[in-house]
Amino acid sequence: MRLHRNLVYAVIDGLQLIFNEDKYADKVVEQLLKRDKRWGVRDRGFIAETSYEIVRWKRLYAQIAEVHEPFTRENLWRIFAVWAVLKGIQLPDWKQLEGTPSRRIKGKFDELSKIRKYRESIPDWMDEVAVKELGEKVWESEIHALNQQAAVILRVNRLKTDKKTLQKLLRQENIDTAFITNYPDALLLKERSNIFKTDAFQNGLFEVQDASSQLVAELLDVEPGMRVVDSCAGAGGKTLHLASKMNNKGQIIALDIYANKLKELKRRARRNGAHNIETREIDSSKVIKKLHNSMDRVLIDAPCSGLGVLRRNPDAKWKLQPEFLDTIKEVQQEILRNYSKMLKVSGKMVYATCSILPSENQDQVTAFLTSPEGQNFRLLKDKKILASTSGFDGFYMALLERTN
Repeated sequence: MRLHRNLVYAVIDGLQLIFNEDKYADKVVEQLLKRDKRWGVRDRGFIAETSYEIVRWKRLYAQIAEVHEPFTRENLWRIFAVWAVLKGIQLPDWKQLEGTPSRRIKGKFDELSKIRKYRESIPDWMDEVAVKELGEKVWESEIHALNQQAAVILRVNRLKTDKKTLQKLLRQENIDTAFITNYPDALLLKERSNIFKTDAFQNGLFEVQDASSQLVAELLDVEPGMRVVDSCAGAGGKTLHLASKMNNKGQIIALDIYANKLKELKRRARRNGAHNIETREIDSSKVIKKLHNSMDRVLIDAPCSGLGVLRRNPDAKWKLQPEFLDTIKEVQQEILRNYSKMLKVSGKMVYATCSILPSENQDQVTAFLTSPEGQNFRLLKDKKILASTSGFDGFYMALLERTN
């Protein structure tokens, strides 16, 4: 691979924003890719993949480069040089890369690869918490899986098409996909490409949604004609899946504390042809109270640490702080106890997170069932999904029923 100066400069600029200005990697990369309209698919791919890779391995690369945060521009070039050497890329004769000690970099990599926190590039506290909750063996294989690049998974919009038809239409646009066993609405993208430019996407025939995430709507067991609440709807990935499964019949109320996310959900719903979704911003406790004892189904896709989706959000390793874990667990329990009141007798509720930590998952369900609000509920079943065994995102989901 030959390095091009303008592309590498873009990566360095991006790393400056992500590491030193605390910007989100996905937003930074999105902006970088708009910098030069002449860049082709390979150029854009280099910027995105290199940026994400350096973010993913930040601790390891910085340790090898012997630099510390906050990184100067010179530090960022040294980190980039480590990435290039370990990739086996011939370094060009540029001033910023002069004197790169290639042999020492490789030697240091071999040495640090014996220590998990460097080999898997994670903060000490995260390593300690995960070992405590999951055990050495499970965490070892899980963090290794979470450091791999995530596959791109599509979810067919059954309001407009089916999997076989979608697969054929994408093939006509030179995009190959494969079915995934036991995931009824999922198609795996065989090779990364800009699927958002396809006619199939513009016409609302599919959404991008990880295979594990798709199981949440499956578990909720919705039927056409039901009254359903998606209580932490966000931009609506799971809301749209529920609409698809309900064949646009019945009512879905999408709730969230962020109005801008609900606005995005409305836009996506129009493209999907989903007409049974109503959005409501949670701007006071009255919004929830008005819905007490009235819902057939409630989905709580709770805010969480996001440790199960580090493959697609590698910068979360560095943004997440141990104090946040304590705070979010309190929020999860509060949401479970308050939002469960929307369910009517014999109604069902799913509590889900994209975390792999039992303290955010099984422990929260147990705490809820022993609380005053949870005494009229029973656990029907739950699923613990690990990236290391599924090949997809780490997730947890529990199906509960209100008994009286």
